[in-house]
Amino acid sequence: MDRNAVREAWDAVSKTYATQRDPDGSDAALLDELREECPPDPTILDIGCGDGARTLANLPDGSLGVDFAREGLDLARETVPEAALVQADMCSLPIAEGVADAVTAYHAVFHVARTDHPTVYHEFARVLKPGGTLLMTLPGGRFETVRRGWMGGEMFFSSPGRERTLEYLADAGFENVRTRTVTDPLGSNSEFVFADLR
Repeated sequence: MDRNAVREAWDAVSKTYATQRDPDGSDAALLDELREECPPDPTILDIGCGDGARTLANLPDGSLGVDFAREGLDLARETVPEAALVQADMCSLPIAEGVADAVTAYHAVFHVARTDHPTVYHEFARVLKPGGTLLMTLPGGRFETVRRGWMGGEMFFSSPGRERTLEYLADAGFENVRTRTVTDPLGSNSEFVFADLR
């Protein structure tokens, strides 16, 4: 799917996705760890924030929610009315260089074609301050597919695999990689990675 088709797919399923996710799960607790690593009053970018309930609502005041889908941002406006929000593609973030103390990307990057994943990680590195932290879902397998019937619509999923993803992160300037396997909003287990920008 091209990027416009992915955006349209998210617009179509955002409400269903927001209502079908379990509000609990150990992946939310990772945000506590992230906040402990940040300086006081941090600036955190939540990439792929969707309705905001899972991540943005649990981040400090002043965090910025970024999502490709207008429908997701409309939901986030209701869920986290005090949050700053911007509609943007993670492949080209309209955010200044070196402004963020941390970036979160929960279940987000694998909706970008795997050939573009290096671009995404370089964008994350560009907007982070030196020493800033990335917290994101780490895909386990290598795949590129459109899942029809997903959340009542269809969705694009793509990953170069776990080891290649870790290589891409290192190439973008990330180090001190720590991983955690936790439960995710849809009831399965997912691996997440913390990584610091050199």
